[in-house]
Amino acid sequence: MCQLLGMNCNTPTDISFSFEGFCRRAGLTDNHSDGFGIAFFEGKGIRVFRDNHAASFSPMAEYVKNYRIKSFNVIAHIRKATQGEVNIENTHPFIREVWGENWVFAHNGNLKKIPDLSNNFFQPVGSTDSEAAFCYMMNRLTQKFKHKPSEPVLFQFIQEISAEISEHGTFNFILSNGQWMIAHCSSNLHYVTRKAPFGKAQRIDDDGVIDFRQYTTEMDKITIIATFPLTKNENWTKIAHGGFIFFKDGEKLYEIEGVEKEIEDDGTLGDCGNYGKYFNTKVA
Repeated sequence: MCQLLGMNCNTPTDISFSFEGFCRRAGLTDNHSDGFGIAFFEGKGIRVFRDNHAASFSPMAEYVKNYRIKSFNVIAHIRKATQGEVNIENTHPFIREVWGENWVFAHNGNLKKIPDLSNNFFQPVGSTDSEAAFCYMMNRLTQKFKHKPSEPVLFQFIQEISAEISEHGTFNFILSNGQWMIAHCSSNLHYVTRKAPFGKAQRIDDDGVIDFRQYTTEMDKITIIATFPLTKNENWTKIAHGGFIFFKDGEKLYEIEGVEKEIEDDGTLGDCGNYGKYFNTKVA
C-alpha cells in the first residue's frame, strides 16, 4: 500500500529533511513507486506538486526538495497502486473546496467497497477508492452542516464518517484545511513532535543528519506524521488502530485513543469488530 507524510506546526517550516527520506521509500528503500504528490498550504492558497513517476527518480521531487517551501501544514503521499491506473488524476493528495477553504486529503489503504456518489455534488476525477472516500466525506459534511461547525463538532463528525468507511477496508488518512490537521490510523501511522530543547535527528533511509538547533527557535513546535518513522533517534508514537488525533499549531489538541490490533501479513487488519466501541475521548 501507499505511505503518508504530514507536517503541522506553529511557524512556517521547511519539510525538506523529512521529505528527502520519505522520497527514498519510492523506489530505493521501498517500492512505493507509482507516483507521488505534496501539497503546501500558504494562507488560504495551496502549492501542489504531483508526478506519476517514482519520487526517488522524479525531477519534480528534486525540485521540491531544493525549493524549501515553508508552510504551517503539508501533506505528502507516495503511491503503491491498489485501485486505479498509474496516472496524474489518481495521484494523491486530493483537494476540494469546502466552506470557502481548500481541504487536502491523502489515504493509505484499500477499500473493498466504494460509496455510491452518483447523486452527490462532490465527484472523483480519477478512479481510486481513496478519492471516492474523500468525496464521500465532503458530501456528508456539507449535507450535515450548512455552515462550518466548531472544531470539536467537526472532529467528532469526521470520526463518525470514517467509522462507516473503515468497515470496508483499511483507511489510514491525513486531512487538513490549512488551519489544523487530522490523522486517523487504521493499521499504521506514527508521529513525533519536535520542540525545545531541539537536537539532532538521523534519517532511517539514508542516515542523513540534521541539527534542528540551527533552524529553530525555542517557541517552535513541529509535528511530523508518517506511516512509519523517518528517523532512528527520535521518540515516535504509534497511533493505535481506530485512533484519531487533531493537531493544531504543532500540538495535539484532541485525541481519540484506539486499540492495538493484530496486523495480517498483507498489512491489513484482522476482524476489527465495531469501531466505535474502542473510542475513548482524551483532550491533550
